[in-house]
Parts: sequence; C-alpha cells; structure tokens
Amino acid sequence: MIKRILSKCLPIALLLIAFSACNDKRKNKKNEPAEVEKDTALTALSISENQRYFQQENGEPFFWLGDTGWLMFNRLDRDQIKHYIEDRKEKKFNVIQAMVLHTLEAVNVYQDSALMNKNVAEPVLTDGAKASDSLQYDFWDHIDYAVKTAEENNIYMALVPVWGGNIKDVTIEEAREYGKFLAERYKEQKNIIWLVGGDTFGNEYTDVWNALGESLDQDKLITFHPRGRHDSSDWFHNASWLDFNMFQSGHRTYDQDDTERNYGEDNWRYVKTDYNLKPVKPTLDGEPSYEGIPYGLHDTLQPFWKAHEIRRYAYWSVFAGAAGFTYGHSAVMQMHRPEDKTGAYGNKKIWTEALEDPGAKQMQYLKELMLNYPYFDRKPDSALVVNSGERYDYLPATSGDAYSMIYTYNGRTIEIDVKKLQFDDFEAYWFDPRTGKKSEIKKLPKIQNGMITFDPEGEKEAGNDWVLILEKKA
Repeated sequence: MIKRILSKCLPIALLLIAFSACNDKRKNKKNEPAEVEKDTALTALSISENQRYFQQENGEPFFWLGDTGWLMFNRLDRDQIKHYIEDRKEKKFNVIQAMVLHTLEAVNVYQDSALMNKNVAEPVLTDGAKASDSLQYDFWDHIDYAVKTAEENNIYMALVPVWGGNIKDVTIEEAREYGKFLAERYKEQKNIIWLVGGDTFGNEYTDVWNALGESLDQDKLITFHPRGRHDSSDWFHNASWLDFNMFQSGHRTYDQDDTERNYGEDNWRYVKTDYNLKPVKPTLDGEPSYEGIPYGLHDTLQPFWKAHEIRRYAYWSVFAGAAGFTYGHSAVMQMHRPEDKTGAYGNKKIWTEALEDPGAKQMQYLKELMLNYPYFDRKPDSALVVNSGERYDYLPATSGDAYSMIYTYNGRTIEIDVKKLQFDDFEAYWFDPRTGKKSEIKKLPKIQNGMITFDPEGEKEAGNDWVLILEKKA
C-alpha cells in the first residue's frame, strides 16, 4: 500500500528552471527552517519520502501533536465538543484521539445508541428526525459533527473504531463489515486517522484486528493502539494495513514496570527499537503518562504525574526520532463533568478546568521548535553527547544538516564532542520548554580536548529542563 501525495512544482515549460527549487521544497528546504503550520485548508496526510515522518499534501512537514479525548463522543454535547476542539486548536494541537465505541452498548449524551444487539455490524442509523426533537441526530451523526468541526479547525481525528476490551465479542466477519461501514462513511473526510486496537494485546484476536485493519485500509493512515508498555510493532509491523507504529509507554514508574523489556519511564527506548526496524515506518508515543493521573494508574494514594514529567516524555521520544507525541490529561481523557460523582483514577477536576493545566499549554513549544528547523533530515544523534546518562540524567540529542539539539530534564551539565558536530562554527542557544523562549548564549565556553561543556541555569532538579541548540553560523 502506497500512501504518498505526488505533485508537480511547475508546468513542464519551467521544469528546468524550477527543478532545484522543487527538489528543495520536497525535501523541506534542507538549508532553511520549516514553516510552522499556517491556518490553511486541511489536507490529507501521507508518509514522508524517508518514511520517518508525516507530511501534508503539499509536501510540508506535519508534526503530530495529539491530545487524548477518549470519551468525547459519549460525554459531550455539540456545544461542548466545539468548545473542546477550539481550545485544542488555540493550543496548537493538530490531532485528537477518541473512541468511536467505548463499549458495545455505547450511548451518547443525547441517549442515542450506537448499535443494534451489541453488534458492530449493525449500526443504528436514523434519518429525517424533526428539528424540534432533542434526538434530532443519531449516534453516528454526532460523531460526524465532531469530525467536521475538527476539520474546520485544522484538526485530525484519530479514531479507535472499537475499544480493545470489546473485541472478544466481535467476529471476524462483523469486524470486516464494521470496517467497511466506517471506511465508506468517512471516505470523503481528509482528517481521519484510524487507530485499530485500543489498550489491548495484538497477539489476542489477531485475525479480528487484521480483518478490521484491512477493511479500513483505503487512503487513511492506520496504526494500532496497544496495551501499556507495548508497541504496535510487537505484532503488526509487517501488516499490510499498518502505516506507522504507535506505542503506549504507559503510566508506571521505573519501579512499577513489571514487563520483560522493563523500559520503565524510558519511552525513548520504544522509539529506538522501532527506528531500526525494516521496513522503515514512523513511530510515536500514543499514550504516555497523563498529567493529573496517579503513578501506576490505580493507586490514588500515589503522587500524580505533573507537567514537567509529561514534557520529559515528549522531548525524550521526539529527540529519539519519533514523528510526534500525544499528550493526555486524566480529567480530559474521561471528560469528567460536574454531574459525574466519582472520577476514574482519583480525578476530581472538571474537564474544562483541566484544559488550562500547564502541560497542555506547553506541548505547543515542542511542535514549534521542531518545525522551526529543517525537519525531514532530522535524526537521533546520541554520539554527540559525551556524558549521556541513565534514567533522569539521560541527555537525548537530535541533529539536522545545520543544527543540533540536546535535552536535559533536570538541568544537568551537557558535554559535547565537537568532532561529532556536522559544522565547525556555530552559535548556541538555550530553549525553555516551559515558556518556548529561546535565548542566545553570548559567550561560548572554551573547547578543551575536543569537548565543550554547557551548564544550564538553576539547580539540578527534576523539571529544570532545557534544550541546548547549536546552529551552524550562516
């Protein structure tokens, strides 16, 4: 399956004159910064030429900045959906992940049921209801409204057709018919991405997942959303329908991880694994720890994950080579409302209040940072850092043709091997992930024994995070 958008730069009469410019555009102007996304018409997404990232129809880079709104179709009315989407647009999110069917008994806020007899192959469709009727649209029309509202706000909807816990009650044929229904219904929508799975294992009911993925496989990007501390590539990397990988690094700390791979909080390790697979495919963390949810998820007496910890997941994974990142907040993913007496996972915050939590506001700075530099040539560059440590001392690096970036989560000193830089003469800057501000280091440290050491301001502590940027002098 090939999902690329090919276009001509100029009429053939001007081809020889324009060849160089066209080639640079396709490769994202290799010696110029990428343009940060403008508020233009939304286009279909495809995989970049190097198979590592996403791109728009015109060849410009698309950095996936997702938000997790799992239960928006069940718990929000149309006005609330509009408010949520417009807020996420304002904060520069460009993808929202949501469940189509949380359960096979799914009912929306208007009490519209999704299915007949809990059968995914029998969606309940209603035509011609009266405008005065509070049930003037069915379950699927409500989702259509959200999808189109997102499109108007330049946001893509990454939809989970049916959450993983329900798949035991779905046959292969039902999955195939349901996939065809969804593919036909949304064939004209350019802002749909499919997330097969849903917090589940791909080695269980594999034939059902394949039937669903294959039936959805038209011109939309598709991946698999796995169980916590697992990766779509564990089971489906070579599946014909899977365009990119998604892993769920999950909500557990280093000490709580009981999986065999034992990556703990090192979500960058999933990226490193996927980055070396063949065929090459993009990958990203589709569910790290949520802001405002307990360490380990279930024990509400544990500390709750904070914004600086979510920033760490974002920068670690992206600098390791991920094509984007998905943020989540406990209150927003479950759309916790005033009328909900008890929130899941110890949540007491209303979703509208949680929209303004610091982590949600700070994610845009990573997206802007990535798009302000040549994008498609960006690669992980761990050899650049001499003192790259473990766990919270880890110092990931990423480099392009004329720049290098190194992230420190705790304000740790950064030692650079100058011989590993792709340029000799450079300027240096500190970038603040908390504010998005970039400031020049006016007096560079001395190079000693081929090494140069940069010391961020502030004490060494969790959340004193910085990005060191080295730019080739013009």
